Amino acid sequence: MEYLGCDAYEKSINSVGSGFVFMAKFGDEDFIVARNISGFKGEALGDGKIKAALTHENAEILRKLLPHTAPSRVLRKDRSFGVGDRLGIAIFGHIKLFEEYDAYPIFAQQSIRELTLTNRTYEDVLDAVTFAVFREGFKKEWGADGDHLKTVKDVEYALSLGYTMITLDCSEHIKPASSAKAAALPSSYTGKYLGKKFDVGEGVTLGFTEAELGDCIAIYREAIGFAADMYKRFLGDGKYNADFEISIDETDAPTTPLQHYFVARELTDAGVSFATLAPRFCGEFQKGIDYVGDLSQFEKEIKIHAVIARHFKYKLSIHSGSDKFSTFPSIGRETGGIFHVKTAGTNWLEAMRTVAVVDPALYRTIHEYARSTAFEEARKYYHVTTDLNKIPDIKTLKDNDLTALFNNNDSRQLIHITYGLILSRKNADGSFTFKDRLYKLWKTHNDLYTQGLVKHIGKHLDLLGVKKI
Repeated sequence: MEYLGCDAYEKSINSVGSGFVFMAKFGDEDFIVARNISGFKGEALGDGKIKAALTHENAEILRKLLPHTAPSRVLRKDRSFGVGDRLGIAIFGHIKLFEEYDAYPIFAQQSIRELTLTNRTYEDVLDAVTFAVFREGFKKEWGADGDHLKTVKDVEYALSLGYTMITLDCSEHIKPASSAKAAALPSSYTGKYLGKKFDVGEGVTLGFTEAELGDCIAIYREAIGFAADMYKRFLGDGKYNADFEISIDETDAPTTPLQHYFVARELTDAGVSFATLAPRFCGEFQKGIDYVGDLSQFEKEIKIHAVIARHFKYKLSIHSGSDKFSTFPSIGRETGGIFHVKTAGTNWLEAMRTVAVVDPALYRTIHEYARSTAFEEARKYYHVTTDLNKIPDIKTLKDNDLTALFNNNDSRQLIHITYGLILSRKNADGSFTFKDRLYKLWKTHNDLYTQGLVKHIGKHLDLLGVKKI
């Protein structure tokens, strides 16, 4: 629409005091336009107006000026849902989706590994969300997650930018179950746990044998100490306005309900306040495909895990939640609709499905590169059971059949885990082989991508039992 002489996005128009700020299109690019508002760095347009580029400096000004463009602490809401956007363009679909559902989004959610593989920064991730929320006039609270962080440096980095959630990855401090050996059990543990029954409510009572307690101590003691130290360093004094998630899911063996209770009890006794905890559930939560394992066993255990979480007053967090459709009904039911679920790579898969629809030739080239070159390198970073022999030969498929590859688990994982190599591949002259072409395509066909995201992520929310507003 025409507004103050500019091609403005209507939903972005905000009055601030005697001034206005909105986003407008100039040619093919978007800019912030502010009138009678100081702080933005840009080009004077006359009549008190300034045209400001979408830079990090201007994003910081915008977040201070309009609180709805800054992240909030939403992890303690009943239903929160992480949608890691590796590309910085899925946000428009995510906004449309969460305008319709009774759940709070974590729009900015990336791990350091993902930043490295996509050559982005936490500034890039947060700013992309801020500008999209501003443009679309999204007023619902949303969060920002420094995901799977392991070091003091990385936690401080995310918090210093205003991230409102830290997911502490304790995996490097969890001893493998196969090698963990308990020494003589300290009296501080035996007196607390042995010979006692722990009623956690709802008919669930737990008790430890000496061997079970020894395993808990040997496997998790160091991780609990690490979490307590990080909490004290960053969050205990309230310096940073952020919530804390404890991740113990990146392990070689499932977290038994008894181990879950032990970790939660020890963290609580150490004075650690955490909003969510992510156990390693039985079966396998592999990337980009449905649950692999005994679903009936999962349903039995998620019930007890949920009771433990309610007993200690935090939420269960479901990691690698992308496409775990068969588990969602039981997760929604047993948690009483109070949970945090994380997705990430499935948004990238929907982006690549869009490529397969609108530019089959480009998709074929990328698919062949992923299969012949990138896969062996990428699988070093992810636990997957991909069998390349089960992926149809793309040369035998018609263009209209390419999207069927996204219904094949092995093909999904092939594309899912090779995203970093696809985006970073360069030609001999230093130009990107695929990245620039892909972003141009996604910009042109963002409506199609948005439609795919709303349908696909909406299926997650529907099966979890999240109601529409």
